[in-house]
Amino acid sequence: MSSANKSTVEEIRARFDNDVERFSNLETGQSATMDAPVVLELITRVAAAQCPDATGVLDIGCGAGNYTLKLLERLPNLDCTLIDLSQPMLDRARQRLEASSADNVTTLCGDVRDLELPKEAFDVAMAAAVLHHLRDDADWKQVFTKVFQSLKPGGIFLVSDLVAQDVTAATQVQWERYGEYLRSLKDDAYRQTVFDYIEKEDTPRSVLYQVDLCREVGFQQAEVLHLNACFGSFAAVKAR
Repeated sequence: MSSANKSTVEEIRARFDNDVERFSNLETGQSATMDAPVVLELITRVAAAQCPDATGVLDIGCGAGNYTLKLLERLPNLDCTLIDLSQPMLDRARQRLEASSADNVTTLCGDVRDLELPKEAFDVAMAAAVLHHLRDDADWKQVFTKVFQSLKPGGIFLVSDLVAQDVTAATQVQWERYGEYLRSLKDDAYRQTVFDYIEKEDTPRSVLYQVDLCREVGFQQAEVLHLNACFGSFAAVKAR
């Protein structure tokens, strides 16, 4: 499906407005995402190791706040800035964070492509299960540049997402593996439901594409953290 036929921002917002509960489990994460609890733990540990004196975190596509909540277990008293298309998601995230060790909680409802971010304001930026909604190369470069500029020197950008593959044979095998995983959760109908909304809504890029883009926009270092079938995570660090 071409990008022109993909879900609009409004359609994506409406789906997430009605799906808050599924994104509100800190222990399991989203079940349709392979290795969700492992990656949640991994990303927040790496963030804390890179920036042990962090004071501010940016969570792009925060959902119900799982990643920031997990980070606060390791780095309490952070100023937290949360971005999401869905106001109900942001409301739930704020509710959960205000019951945690978070200092200040700022919520921004909108598309990260349209929002202005402060320069060199954050130690940690995280984007979990959100960047696959970006469409063309210009979108990807704009968002990665914006994140780079928003980080302080020494800051870290961490991504966990649905990813594509650049080799046709790998695409076939990895999506077969993901289909087997979904079938093991429920049945063939569930597998097809997930695949249908991915086809309609998502335009993922490969981990290597994204790592290369990090270097292109100015990050000094980039590191793949985890890969399993159609899911990957990586980190990129801004020079001090």
